[in-house]
Amino acid sequence: MGAPMLLTPEELGSFVKKERKAMGLTQAELALTSGTGMRFISDLENGKPTCQIGKTLTVLKTLGLRLTLSSSHSPGGG
Repeated sequence: MGAPMLLTPEELGSFVKKERKAMGLTQAELALTSGTGMRFISDLENGKPTCQIGKTLTVLKTLGLRLTLSSSHSPGGG
């Protein structure tokens, strides 16, 4: 199975929630281990579009997730 394509804050939040639950972590435990707050974890999982990117990346790293970017532009296109 390939990596999911996430296009919205809601999809990212849903993915984070699924991964957290798969690891058997509560929101409080994830907040503690990632150095964020429970409110941030809740906002992230609920797809709040204004969540800080730095904290979001920290949470992803804590869950052992890697963010990969790709371009929809063809090589050499223009």
